[in-house]
Amino acid sequence: MNGTASRFLGLGVSLSGLVCLGWVLTGQAAKPSEQGLPTDWSHTRVIFTHPATTDQERVISQDPRYWQQRYRREVPRDFPVERFKTASDAGAQSLSKSKSPGGFWSEDMGANGIPGNGNYPAKYSFSLTTANCASATKPDYVVYSTGLLGSGTQASIVAFDNIYSGCTGPVPTIYWAYNTGGLILTSPVISLDGTQIAFVQTSGSPTGNAGLVLLKWAASATERISSPGVPTSVSAALYPTCVAPCMTEVFLHNGTGGNVDDRTSSPYYDYSGDIAWVGGAGGWLHKITGAFKGTPTEVSTGGFPAQVNGGNALSNPLYDHASQNVFVGDLGAGGGFLYRVASANGTHVASGQLDLGVGVVESPVLDVTSGLVYVFASSDGTTNCAGAACSAVYVLSTAFGAGTKGSNVTVGNSGAGPNPMYPGAFDSAYYSSVNTTGSLYVCGNTGANPTIYRIPISAGVMGAPVPGAVLVSIGFKPACSPIIDFPNPNASVNKGELLYFSVQNRGRACGGKGCLMNFVDQPWQPLTHYNAGQELLVLRTADNTAYIQVAVNSGTSGSTAPAWPAIVGKQTLDGGVGGVTWLNQGATTITALNGWVANRTYGLQARIFDGTNVEITVQAGKTGGTVPVWNTTIGGKTTDGAAIWINAGPWPSADITVTGGTGGMIIDGTSTSAGASQVYFFTQGNQLCTTSTGTGVCAIQASQANLQ
Repeated sequence: MNGTASRFLGLGVSLSGLVCLGWVLTGQAAKPSEQGLPTDWSHTRVIFTHPATTDQERVISQDPRYWQQRYRREVPRDFPVERFKTASDAGAQSLSKSKSPGGFWSEDMGANGIPGNGNYPAKYSFSLTTANCASATKPDYVVYSTGLLGSGTQASIVAFDNIYSGCTGPVPTIYWAYNTGGLILTSPVISLDGTQIAFVQTSGSPTGNAGLVLLKWAASATERISSPGVPTSVSAALYPTCVAPCMTEVFLHNGTGGNVDDRTSSPYYDYSGDIAWVGGAGGWLHKITGAFKGTPTEVSTGGFPAQVNGGNALSNPLYDHASQNVFVGDLGAGGGFLYRVASANGTHVASGQLDLGVGVVESPVLDVTSGLVYVFASSDGTTNCAGAACSAVYVLSTAFGAGTKGSNVTVGNSGAGPNPMYPGAFDSAYYSSVNTTGSLYVCGNTGANPTIYRIPISAGVMGAPVPGAVLVSIGFKPACSPIIDFPNPNASVNKGELLYFSVQNRGRACGGKGCLMNFVDQPWQPLTHYNAGQELLVLRTADNTAYIQVAVNSGTSGSTAPAWPAIVGKQTLDGGVGGVTWLNQGATTITALNGWVANRTYGLQARIFDGTNVEITVQAGKTGGTVPVWNTTIGGKTTDGAAIWINAGPWPSADITVTGGTGGMIIDGTSTSAGASQVYFFTQGNQLCTTSTGTGVCAIQASQANLQ
């Protein structure tokens, strides 16, 4: 177990106690093995930092999402290896060779779908301790909306099982596929027991009406994306007792009973209250009670549905269990506000206008423990960035007053026509802190070359952003995807915590095409054991630059961070006797380094990639005529003609070509079993989907560390 995981477990709650307590608090006192774990778009939007007091812990522990977060981020799960067999059949062998474009598997969902840049699949694991293949009574599955109108020859929503590379037989298989009679342009969510799905679909003309669909699924051996099943449609009153596959649709209405469309707002599910919150067109916020466990009903009294603005569409809402408010933004011309809506009666307060570009196109990020809301703005409407407006991140209190804007930092130029700015991601230091301290990573510069920025946060106050890697070829400005951070203590030693993000096209790491990338962002922590080869992303405050530091030996860090050097290849002792020595691999970059060249004179601190590791010259000089035998030990030196190289460890990023970039990504676990710790996403454009041999929008699973 690495330092991050051990610090979290320092709360003094054993794994078995944590699991059982989590389910008692949800009102479902099932054994841990009988209760699984849903993961959807909302689990990276409602987050919990480490409670500093027992009162804080008492409040946040009433929310099942607190426990779900702890399972995902803090507890390594060692799935039994005997559950899997080595993939030895011909099909599995051919799949394992499929890399770019694709991932381990890549399934065609239909041509010209519109899954949406800010939309996500949803994943369900039926056990916290076992990765279940199709042979299990309850196999794990992942759900994708296709972004296409359902018909007799096109599914609107599909689920895959047998999803892990360690499973036998075809990987994956279609678990079920349905034509639900509409077009799904938002993200699905899954019930706590995994037996139901909720999503918003729209039908009719472009000004048609939308409904929240509650779906009970059933496994099928015959349904395909091109020949989907049709669930039995029943009334809301009959839904609780209908036999799967069946569905009901709660149509969204305005305050006078008229229909409301929704193509911008995914449902948010409150596990404790069994309430689904949905935004929509016209500024209406909808409250649907009895969503999964009762009779689904839109509340039409006591202030709901609540119209929070004069007509701008709403993005994804978030429910705050602590303040009992719903937070939702709006988009489009004249939008860009954040609204605080009382869940009891619909009364609402608007912030000042935060985004004067395309608006708040996705949800903010809500830190329940600290009572903070982070909003990501494509344009702040100023002229503070070289005479143009700026991309910005705002932070407000969950009790913000009318017209307030909180505080903000700027993250690049937004220009006259900015791309949307999707939510960023916090690192593990932020999650584990008791005083809201860590780093926030965002893809800024929405009006120019998209760039990753690191925003240091100390005691809830954002510091000066640190620009990092420019993601695309100079002169282009494609949009980014949302960013996700995930720590995996069971990953290879140098990939313990990674950021994931994509650009629609012109990706520098993908030859100018759409590109999904990851990058090491594991933070330094005091008094923590690090293994040789472990890589960190650290900030050198003297020059406001982020560097990759690689552990030369195993050891324990000191109580305070060392003075990080700017000199590439320089080593730094951290922690004294028994401490760890770090080697500076250099400033962060996305584009891979060039390879070794014979008979070339390299200057001091030059960097190359030897095919496995980064090599840095510690003595300038001319190389030899043949490739040297590289020293494979990190910190080890290789003499090469007149030059001397030092091994600076593995390259800290990976990439995969993805047409049109990706939507949001789901990270499913920290397993040590074959193929059970993966990234799930869909492309934004048509490409060859390698495991189904079709060309269309692809549902993809890729390796966390290698993106392949």
